[in-house]
Amino acid sequence: MTAQPPPRSVIILGGGTAGWMAANLLQHRWGASDTKVTLIESKDIGIIGVGEGSTPQLKVFFDKLGMSEAEWMPRCNATYKAGIEFVGWSDRPGHERYFHPFPTQVDGHTEAAFFYATRARRAGRDLFAHPDPFYLATRIARERRAPLAPANFPFLVSYGYHFDAYLVGATLREFAVARGVEHVEATIAQVDLAGNGDVAALVADDGRRFEADLFLDASGFRATIIEGALKEPHLPFGDNLFNDRAVVTPTPLPADGAQACTRATAASAGWIWHIPLTNRAGNGYVYSSRYIDPDDAAAELRRHCGLPEDTEVRHLQMKCGRVERSWVRNCLAIGLSQGFLEPLEATALHIVLATVESFVDAYEKGDRDGFNAAIARRYEGIRDYIVCHYRTSLRNDTQYW
Repeated sequence: MTAQPPPRSVIILGGGTAGWMAANLLQHRWGASDTKVTLIESKDIGIIGVGEGSTPQLKVFFDKLGMSEAEWMPRCNATYKAGIEFVGWSDRPGHERYFHPFPTQVDGHTEAAFFYATRARRAGRDLFAHPDPFYLATRIARERRAPLAPANFPFLVSYGYHFDAYLVGATLREFAVARGVEHVEATIAQVDLAGNGDVAALVADDGRRFEADLFLDASGFRATIIEGALKEPHLPFGDNLFNDRAVVTPTPLPADGAQACTRATAASAGWIWHIPLTNRAGNGYVYSSRYIDPDDAAAELRRHCGLPEDTEVRHLQMKCGRVERSWVRNCLAIGLSQGFLEPLEATALHIVLATVESFVDAYEKGDRDGFNAAIARRYEGIRDYIVCHYRTSLRNDTQYW
């Protein structure tokens, strides 16, 4: 491994949440080294915006940038998230739902009893072992409270957020540009490679040519640089994760208010998310096209949400998997260009943060192989974690389950 200084110039292809998160992180880390960070995006290419939830790592990101919740949350219709409630994933009486909490230090006083009870049940003893009463975040959400502790509370309470992904991207863009990131509107028509195989430049449809030392591909499922120009293989996860489609629609907030959690309700051929924002609720049916067609999936989502049959919905296609290597030559893939895992545990932005932050360290150390191996392990681990939800479910009323 050969240590190297930060690049003199970086171009990020693609905006959205992933692109602007990367721009802010690189400017925060390399801005003092006079690295020029440029983000190129096209106003003609929309943002998919499948997920509107996060893990607690997103709070660490905003804290690192110095953006307070009072500054960004109202602008993005954001709410707090204490965890995920799973509904209908089991047909066992008393276990039809359970809550996946984000951790708090308070849980250290109760989870030992939970672990003991689960071991005892597996050994055949009749102990109560449902997880919900053992974790603080579950009660916070059920009582419609926020996971915010008073200043004198001596325990850490971690939490994530729900948000409008488009508004988060716009907010991060404004923040990045104010701190020196160059924003360019252009539609890239061609990627030029140098004689050694590195990316030399991005060429716009109007002839403009953009050169840099380092390129980040945040172009979404198109993967314009990493797959299109550099021909990096894509490794599909279809044999493990069957869901490949989603249909989405918003609804008004419930009359009794929102809970600080995402709800994932099992459906006939997948699951339906419910995510509360300050101005609406987001709903989406993640499903497998092997077991249900798009029209029937849309009808099932409308019935679940209590909506008329003619309610407008939006259909999305998902490509579960990852590129074989995230860092190829002088290009790093991030966001959907890098890979996609169905949004069951809202890990998309977590992977973006982990990728960019570990890449910066690996770039300066010259450790490309170690970085690629670590990111591959992270994807495989999260994939297996999501698969575990299905393998351990106790529902079998349809062929899907």
